[in-house]
Amino acid sequence: MKKVLLFYSSYGGGHLSAAKSLKEYIEKNFPETEAKIMDCDDYIYKHINKISISSYEYIAKNVPKLWGKIYKSSEKGMLAKLSNTANNKKAHKLNKYINEFKPDLIVSTHPFASQMCSRLKKDGKISCPVGTVLTDFHIHNQWLSNPKFMDCYFVSNDQMKESMVSQGIDEKKILVTGIPFSERFLEKFNKEEICKEFGIDPKCQTALFFAGGAKGVGAKKAFEIYKILRKDFPELQIIAVSGKNEKVKTMFEEYAKSLGFEDKTCILGFTSKVPELMHIANLVITKPGGLTTTECLVSGMPMVVINPIPGHEEQNAEFLENEGIAIWLKKNDDVKEKLEKLLSNPEILKQMGQNALKYAKPNSVKEIAQKLMSLIQ
Repeated sequence: MKKVLLFYSSYGGGHLSAAKSLKEYIEKNFPETEAKIMDCDDYIYKHINKISISSYEYIAKNVPKLWGKIYKSSEKGMLAKLSNTANNKKAHKLNKYINEFKPDLIVSTHPFASQMCSRLKKDGKISCPVGTVLTDFHIHNQWLSNPKFMDCYFVSNDQMKESMVSQGIDEKKILVTGIPFSERFLEKFNKEEICKEFGIDPKCQTALFFAGGAKGVGAKKAFEIYKILRKDFPELQIIAVSGKNEKVKTMFEEYAKSLGFEDKTCILGFTSKVPELMHIANLVITKPGGLTTTECLVSGMPMVVINPIPGHEEQNAEFLENEGIAIWLKKNDDVKEKLEKLLSNPEILKQMGQNALKYAKPNSVKEIAQKLMSLIQ
């Protein structure tokens, strides 16, 4: 029985989702393998980790400029050194669990875990292969600590690989596979049945709006965008997903009712049917997190990017805009004008969808898992 240990950290949801997708594939396709997921920071400092994550979420949502400065300064300089030092110290606490589980392979989907594991390997504390799965569309130096002691890196695009090679990392270690995602996005769906289930007219233009969630857009910003969509584009069908944010859900429902647009609006809380909803939508309006962006690419979805967190999400937004996959609604933009130009031109939407598919990596989970497992076969 082979053992695979997948480390993530709870700063954002994409790291856990990537680890889950890999775990599912490995256990399904390599039956003599046990795969276990572990939040590395939660294991080391459970109570401190909760405070740290809450602080991150508060700053990112309420003081985004400050978070942007923290993100940038954590690449080089004193803050980067402090982060590296802290993770080096935490590594030896993490080693206790590694010694208990005795993995044949370690996989990291978060830079903190990559730093800890590469340090342990450098110090001779672990000898098994270690792979890192990067979950964004730009490189941050926190991912690249002790690269000589990392066996392989998996990235989302060629630009990331080129950036890493320019920093002296062996290109043979870097595979451009895309970010892991749920294989449900590869399923074939019946559009008519899905539209019937959600009360959607299959002949009308439909926008899928990811508007809430615990780490989402924020109620105020989400409502601003929604009011423009609902008031100025009366023919547009809107599927608004508020996640577990009941405040956003209630605001949306009341506003749609006040305008008499209930028949053009489908407002959902948490849903497990995102693959189905992307199948019937014409575009997606969302924050550009690594996982959501990956799901849009695989689904060939044009994107409207709103309110990215300074740092990794802004870099994702920049990538998507530069590649003609998304339009980015910035602070002082005329939102109505930009959306009108997009929604009134089917050819632009079509081209954006085609551009998305150019960067889609539908076999990412399979390619990553098979490469990783080849290291211990």
